Amino acid sequence: MKAVLFPSIFLRGVAVAVAGLCHAAAQEPADPVFAQWRDKVDPAVEQALEYLARVQAEDGSFPESYGDSTGIPALVGMAFLSKGHLPTEGPYTEPLNRCIDFVLENQRESGLFERGNAGSGPMYAHNISTLFLSEVSGMVDPGRQEKIAVALPKALKLILKAQAVEKDERHQGGWRYHPGSRDSDTSCSGWALMALRSAKLNGAAVPDQAIADAVAYLSRHQDEKAGCFGYMDRHDHARSLTGMGLLCLELCGRHGTPETVKAADYVTRTFRDLPGDQFEFYGNYYNAQGMFQIGGRYWTEYANWMYETYLKKQSEDGSWNSREAGRIYGTSMMVLAFTVPYRQLPIYQRDETVDETD
Repeated sequence: MKAVLFPSIFLRGVAVAVAGLCHAAAQEPADPVFAQWRDKVDPAVEQALEYLARVQAEDGSFPESYGDSTGIPALVGMAFLSKGHLPTEGPYTEPLNRCIDFVLENQRESGLFERGNAGSGPMYAHNISTLFLSEVSGMVDPGRQEKIAVALPKALKLILKAQAVEKDERHQGGWRYHPGSRDSDTSCSGWALMALRSAKLNGAAVPDQAIADAVAYLSRHQDEKAGCFGYMDRHDHARSLTGMGLLCLELCGRHGTPETVKAADYVTRTFRDLPGDQFEFYGNYYNAQGMFQIGGRYWTEYANWMYETYLKKQSEDGSWNSREAGRIYGTSMMVLAFTVPYRQLPIYQRDETVDETD
């Protein structure tokens, strides 16, 4: 349960209290697959969170690749939230609040979250930052809630404005690295769509057409026969991107359709080749979320492989090292993948009619 906080004047103090109670009383994960792994996963996740808290700088940033952009603290913040930790109580209040403050303090007048090295352009980190603030909204103290209520509408407006930039048919409905980009890619678009969906669940006035246009953009990048999704066509980086397409379709009303089933079948055929892929941790994160959403035999097979494969790859200090973007990114993404069954965040929710044994 998440309190609706848009518009921002909605019972802010009550909302924070309700959110805290809901998380404190959260039910134990009911997933039967996860139940088999929990005794090993729980301590691994806590060790990972201890690592992330330990290496965080006082200003909320992190060392290594992109740690001074807003995207990495946003991912770390979501990792804390995904295990049920709160910014108002518990062992990780300080590091979690540092993540929130770092993102909030680095928003421009245009609404863009921008700071440090964000890679090829700021929109990727912006989309992740917007998603994070939407997810944590309602769980924070009143002072931070006021700041989030001011920051989020501006951030969402920028995402919608970037989507509306005139583009040719192939790129319409998507996003790229800069607010004014006239092309799109599915990776940046996946994060943007997640941010819009999260905000809409939170009561923000996100137009249905914006969601529909984003889904249509992604659908144009799915191979109808193979089921895979590509980066700027239908096949490039398909092994690490098909989980993203699967998740986005599942979350946007396409649960169990031929498109999602074909995507899940493709992930099933290819996920064992993911280790060593350039975008391995990204691919695993989205595969875990997408396969959890579609459920049944897909999640059972993927979860057993994921936990078996990646638990033993955790370093002694609690981290996982990603060749794509370093230890902070790798650890955050692995925690987010491992904790999907906890359903602590709205993006982890699943249709309860999903058949676990299918």
